[in-house]
Amino acid sequence: MKESESSHRRPTLLEAIVAVVVSFACIGVGVLALGVDVHVPIVIATSFICVIGRYLLHFQWKEIEEGIFRGIMIGLQAILILMIVGMIIGSWIQGGVVPTLIYYGLSLLSPAIFLFATLLICSIVSLATGTSWGTSGTVGLALIGIAAGLGVPAPLAAGVVISGAYFGDKMSPLSDTTNLAPAVAGTTLFSHIRAMISTTMITYAIVIIITLVIGFKFAGGTLDVSKIQAFQKLLAAEFHISPLGFIPPIVVILLAALKFPAIPSMFAGVVLGGIMILLQGSGLATMVTAIHYGYTPVLSAEIAGAESLDAVSALLASKGITDVAPELAKEVGQMLSDLLQRGGLDSMMWTVSLILCALSFGGVMERCGFLEVLLEAILKHVESVTGLVTSVIIACFATNLLVGDQYTSIVLPGRMFKSAFDKKGLHPRMLSRTLEDSGTLTSVLIPWNTCGAYHTSLFGVPTLEYLPYAFLNYLNPLVAIALTAMGKFIFWRKDTDDDIITE
Repeated sequence: MKESESSHRRPTLLEAIVAVVVSFACIGVGVLALGVDVHVPIVIATSFICVIGRYLLHFQWKEIEEGIFRGIMIGLQAILILMIVGMIIGSWIQGGVVPTLIYYGLSLLSPAIFLFATLLICSIVSLATGTSWGTSGTVGLALIGIAAGLGVPAPLAAGVVISGAYFGDKMSPLSDTTNLAPAVAGTTLFSHIRAMISTTMITYAIVIIITLVIGFKFAGGTLDVSKIQAFQKLLAAEFHISPLGFIPPIVVILLAALKFPAIPSMFAGVVLGGIMILLQGSGLATMVTAIHYGYTPVLSAEIAGAESLDAVSALLASKGITDVAPELAKEVGQMLSDLLQRGGLDSMMWTVSLILCALSFGGVMERCGFLEVLLEAILKHVESVTGLVTSVIIACFATNLLVGDQYTSIVLPGRMFKSAFDKKGLHPRMLSRTLEDSGTLTSVLIPWNTCGAYHTSLFGVPTLEYLPYAFLNYLNPLVAIALTAMGKFIFWRKDTDDDIITE
């Protein structure tokens, strides 16, 4: 038989279940048991599916290869945007944009509204950086230390930090998950973000009310501002802090609101970041290096790496800082160094390679018919839009539960349910929104998930102890289901096709 001829057959339900179980096992063993990155386990799972498709279902290699290419094609825009995102982060840190947002955000703290301010600060930092882990590990960790001085329980503080960090991670155009979800669903970045506003902002408003009500219990506490002041003084010593730093994010947000195309809108952020670098007094070589490789901390790294407290004192004195204890400066310097040493085009290659691996896996699963067979079995019992949205939310949570990886919980259910949303006439952003409402947010609520394990190790608080206080993370999926059941914020494909990516 010629390579171009095909006598493939449709997989049975049992074969489809086995394919998914074995794939999940490959990924789960790699991530959970071996502790390795998810890339190679996904490649192994993809290879297994290719072998099954070729020799059991009798697909020709050309057909399988076409499925891989088709899957990758969906993510090409997201890959380009992620590369630009890396450049934005590098330029915005080097240009003082992110430090400015952190600096002014820390000024919002007061005992009566500590929890609300914590939520807001973590949201701002995460929106600016696109990383929940980085936000939790730096500003979030500092805020938990401040909470201890106020008598705020660590699980409560950790839950609020996580809510804020994951709000920014979910909504920021700089976040990898925010770019991955629309790539899988087949819509554009800004269309996806606009769709998320409905479910996320309603949930966020509920969380604000909760934090304000609970926060009044601690209104009589005394705020230890020494660490906050240390953060601000070190930031001001390393960067020129100015309200001008708000201009780049405001411009990018305005362009998104005006529905400008994502790539030129995001690249405008790179251009403005480059201008901010020059205004900081740096040269063109520094600007290009930051855009390519990210920011390399200077003062904060020197303080963190100082061999003695006397050396720290000397560094502080050289910058005119005389009212920060060397011990505190060294601790804060390490936190700032960890937060600021990021960004650049090169930093996104890990995520880009993950997207390529994940979309290849989804493309093969779809081309060989496994997703279609599984979906048909599931959808026999699902007739309404509410049932479809609920099924995606459950599938994302189950993937987080079984595989322990946030990215897979977006890619796999996304590929499984894409055709069902299409057949229902729903806009792809309904799917992308739902993927993030559950896949992104519930990952940190599972102890053995990479996100849950990281935050437990970071805060020293067991996952199940901070879970009740991670309000945004478990309320958002419930709000999404409730709004859909009420017929609110349902987006149909017929309303607009200009932000749908065709394969």
